[in-house]
Order: sequence, then structure tokens, then C-alpha cells
Amino acid sequence: MTAWDVAELREIAASNDLYVAPFREDGETYGTPTRVWSVRVDDDLFVRAYNGQDSSWYQAAVRENAGRIEVNDEAKEVAFEAVDGPINDRIDDAYREKYEGSSYLSAMIGDRARSATVRVVPREASD
Repeated sequence: MTAWDVAELREIAASNDLYVAPFREDGETYGTPTRVWSVRVDDDLFVRAYNGQDSSWYQAAVRENAGRIEVNDEAKEVAFEAVDGPINDRIDDAYREKYEGSSYLSAMIGDRARSATVRVVPREASD
């Protein structure tokens, strides 16, 4: 895995239009792209499942650990890593800052969504 290019991460994090598509169980077919909220904390990109760990895209992301994101009309190969612990407080703060005023914010920083937090890391596409 590689790190995000700073300019690329800034552009992705600024977008309100990010879709995740983890691989299906075959490890080759992408799932249906699902729109999610994303935030940047330091040099990392995070997303959460609104419906928590019951969300099908979240379950596929932690099971397959890979897929792609679609943002700004570009697809990027990524790895997904489940996140837990104190970093969630900083992720909450990033959600508050980016999505202030949204009626969905309280759910996205609540226990259900916090339990389904994923770090999105760029990866090389496999041919």
C-alpha cells in the first residue's frame, strides 16, 4: 500500500460526492458504488457506514479489504481498514467541521456509525 499524494487527498476530502465499491466475495467484481461521507484526519481518509456494521458495503470492505472509490469522476483502487479507538474522536471532529448543519451529522458521529469507521488507503491496481 502507498500513502495518499497530499494534493490528491485534499481534493478527495473536499468532495461531498465519494462512492465506495468494495470487492464482492469473488475478490474481483466491484460491488455497487455507495455514496458515503468522507473526512481527512492528518494524512488519512476515513469513511463511515451510516447504518453501522450492518451495512452491506461495510461488511464487504472489512471482509475483502479492497475495492475502489469513485470521486470527482475518477476511480481509484484502494484498501479498506477497519478503525477503532481514540482516533474516532478526531474523526468525529472532522465530521463536525465538514458537515456542520446537516441533519445527518448526529447519526454519523453516533455509536452506530462510529463502530463502522474505515480508513481508505490507496493501492496499486492489480492487472
